[in-house]
Amino acid sequence: MRAVLQRLIDPRTLPIAVTVILFAALFGFGSAMYTGFGSLQVLVGLLVDNAFLLIVAIGTTFVIVSGGIDLSVGAVVAFTTILCAILSERLHWPVWAIAPLVLLLGAAYGAAMGALIHFFKLQAFIVTLAGMFLARGACFLITTQSIEIHEASFHALASFHVPIGSGDLNAGALIALAMLAVAIYVAHFTRFGRNVYAIGGNEKSALLMGLPVARTKIGVYAFGGLCSALGGLVFTLYVLSGYGLQAQGMELDAIAAAVIGGTLLTGGVGYLGTIQALITFDGTLSSWWTRIVIGALLCVFCLLQRVIERQAARRKANGSGLGGHAAAVDETRPSDEGALPLSLNERALPAQANIR
Repeated sequence: MRAVLQRLIDPRTLPIAVTVILFAALFGFGSAMYTGFGSLQVLVGLLVDNAFLLIVAIGTTFVIVSGGIDLSVGAVVAFTTILCAILSERLHWPVWAIAPLVLLLGAAYGAAMGALIHFFKLQAFIVTLAGMFLARGACFLITTQSIEIHEASFHALASFHVPIGSGDLNAGALIALAMLAVAIYVAHFTRFGRNVYAIGGNEKSALLMGLPVARTKIGVYAFGGLCSALGGLVFTLYVLSGYGLQAQGMELDAIAAAVIGGTLLTGGVGYLGTIQALITFDGTLSSWWTRIVIGALLCVFCLLQRVIERQAARRKANGSGLGGHAAAVDETRPSDEGALPLSLNERALPAQANIR
């Protein structure tokens, strides 16, 4: 029991442990207060309704872990919905032909921003803010109207579902779960994932270690763009329409999900969905309470992370201080090791005399 408690309060696992505990507490509170809230259908519905946000938050997590930020994700989601609507309704492309194109465009868009950030030493905040304006403006350059999708393959994929007990997982939720599994594997079991963590820890040290900083940094933003485009595709299946004003503020939701989740690949998204579901079941609270609670939680988790960082720094300083004290004691203590260099020097003198 003590070992489990120490594991929970470890600085590396404390944020995600707090997230899981609060999620369980909120879900338990909802189950006690509202009839039917504790059913599997509601739990599955949280994933179905937030599948696109989970995918976008995965890409945002990678970017944040690398030490960057990406504000363009919401605009890329909206641009993806516009592309899907235009290509399906005007050119009559099926979803199978549209999906590879939008994913490729999203990855290329992210890679271009990553290249600007790395090679021109620009701030990620400014570059991705420009990318957000560019993608959002391109939406309205194509069309200012909302386009409903009637293409048969989109409707077939949107209506696909897998029964899970009393609930159903749709195609978007299955894609989100598959993407989560892939992202966890990439982050923890591949060289690319280790490089991302190394660059986020200290980019200069990673460069001195010989790690491919440029390739990794561009790859992180390309992966973020890919996740944004995939999230846009899932969002299109969810609403079956394309509009330039969709996904406004989603970049902030994705950042909040990553931070509340402890900047890990799990947590945060389901927690935000629980808050929204509680407000929906209550029926008397304004939907803006969702934003208020998310903002408060974001502040709390930022403060928690700051406390953890200070404790880790204090612990490191105390450890180095003990090491320095031990070294000082060793220097004042006489030992036989000091005679070894003297005897070597004495042996070297005759050799030098012979050379001369």
